[in-house]
Amino acid sequence: QVQLVESGGGLAQPGGSLRLSCTPSGFTLDYYTIGWFRQAPGKEREAVSCISNNDGSTYYLDSVKGRFTISRDNAKNTVYLQMNDLKPEDTAVYYCATDSRFFTVDNFIKMRTHDYWGQGTQVTVSS
Repeated sequence: QVQLVESGGGLAQPGGSLRLSCTPSGFTLDYYTIGWFRQAPGKEREAVSCISNNDGSTYYLDSVKGRFTISRDNAKNTVYLQMNDLKPEDTAVYYCATDSRFFTVDNFIKMRTHDYWGQGTQVTVSS
């Protein structure tokens, strides 16, 4: 059974940093695209970033470009989202997600749903 486990959320001040981690069990990231999504209260879920473990290509939401960095450590079977210069509008529940087959980054971000989701981790940016 595939499970995605997120960690690293919490409270940060504006301008601060957090690093989220996503580690799947029962699943190897080597050949799949994996992404981070977020949902704030009263808002639709949006794709924040994703990375193709096939060729390393990435996607970033415009509002996080230059502040967030997605990376992977295949040896640890873990994907990270380093979030710097956090803003109050980054406050949301963050989820990682992936699928049981490979999708390019361009297709991945257009998909309305994915096969596997983590339980979510709360990120709150407030002074």
